[in-house]
Amino acid sequence: DPFADAIKGSDDDVQDGLVHIRIQQRNGRKTLTTVQGLSSEYDLKKIVRACKKEFACNGTVIEHPEYGEVLQLQGDQRENICQWLTKAGLAKPEQLKVHGF
Repeated sequence: DPFADAIKGSDDDVQDGLVHIRIQQRNGRKTLTTVQGLSSEYDLKKIVRACKKEFACNGTVIEHPEYGEVLQLQGDQRENICQWLTKAGLAKPEQLKVHGF
């Protein structure tokens, strides 16, 4: 479960201004990168579209029962998404929290 370490935290972790970037192992060498905690005023579908173009990967917005809308990108895009979010001005570097491996 990619959100296991978030469950340990408090319930208001999502609203604390942090953007959580996680990696989730699939089968073989395949991985998924999930981005949770982006402000709801952003259109996540447009963000996914830009990320897919920039990183040459597939992606989607999934509805998580506890965390709301979560970005999901194929592959290990943790470094890419960190750099892209700061470059695009969607998040400051100190707001990004990278989990996994």
